[in-house]
Amino acid sequence: MIDPKPVQPYDARASGTRLATCPDGRSVFKVYFLDIVGRANPELYEWDRCAATRDGFLAALPRVADGVGFVTAFPHVAKVFRFGPHAETVLDVRGLRTSDLSEYPLARGDGTFEFACLAEALIAADECAFWASAVDVAEYLGRWSSFASGRIADPGKLGRYWRSRA
Repeated sequence: MIDPKPVQPYDARASGTRLATCPDGRSVFKVYFLDIVGRANPELYEWDRCAATRDGFLAALPRVADGVGFVTAFPHVAKVFRFGPHAETVLDVRGLRTSDLSEYPLARGDGTFEFACLAEALIAADECAFWASAVDVAEYLGRWSSFASGRIADPGKLGRYWRSRA
């Protein structure tokens, strides 16, 4: 049964991009660093205010990522999206805690899985389109999403709607 929970405000901003080439010489990921601004405890949600560094994240990434794709990295959570080695027309996703790259569970316990927040979804849409239209991996790697910011106007609308129809 659905039971919407309250959420914090959501105002995501791009905070840099980098290309991460892994030591295996084949694996490469476009990394999108993202912030969520306007929340309490900004050191948890904004790269320039947190203890982690972008360079530290990039240095650790190869131990948990292989293949070709992109990464969305907030200071508190990162997702590795790769074009599936079993079917490259499918986008696989893996959730990680940014601080130590341990698994961040995407299963929600009711048979569903977290796919993406707004920033991740918009970037994923661009990346899938780039992959589909590219004739080779080099062309794909040369294109970057233009995502700059995205705000959820009212992050409580589902809860109000659901409760009003109980």
